[in-house]
Amino acid sequence: MTVARHPRPKELEGASIEDIAEKFTRRFSEITPDWEAFEDAKIEGFKRAQHRFMGAGGSGKHHDPAVIPPRGFTLSIMFVEPGQGNAAHTHEVEEIFFVLQGFLTVFIEEEGTGRKIKKRLGPWECVACPPGVIHGYDNDSLEPVYFQVMLGIGKPETMGYADEELYKNRDAHLAAE
Repeated sequence: MTVARHPRPKELEGASIEDIAEKFTRRFSEITPDWEAFEDAKIEGFKRAQHRFMGAGGSGKHHDPAVIPPRGFTLSIMFVEPGQGNAAHTHEVEEIFFVLQGFLTVFIEEEGTGRKIKKRLGPWECVACPPGVIHGYDNDSLEPVYFQVMLGIGKPETMGYADEELYKNRDAHLAAE
């Protein structure tokens, strides 16, 4: 007989393994890409689609009952066409970019000066962006890029855009629901 060596969370006590398998499985083919998950995604040069697997959608945007309930992190797949990226921003927790297909240029920006360090990532390469460090990415290649994004919290705050106007309006996409 097999024995679970760790207790289940309260909300899963008594749940069948069928219910658990259903609730904690998410298929890419069943996700509608969200082209408005972030305030800067409305701006040419920052357009991208988020495919949310786990955690609060769009930094808290909306609740999709099919999303895997978060605990300690979020998980999304981003689709970014050539010439697009995202605005410089920070988070209250670590953010990780892991490239699956294509090439992505990630930047780390120095606060106050705007000086940037860029790293070009290819398939199966990643970067971790520490909390409070200004960062972002661009697809400056000729092909679309798919990459995984993880944030170190189940429901992150809205992005802390480095640009003052974007920061003032950072929650506008939440009201568009």
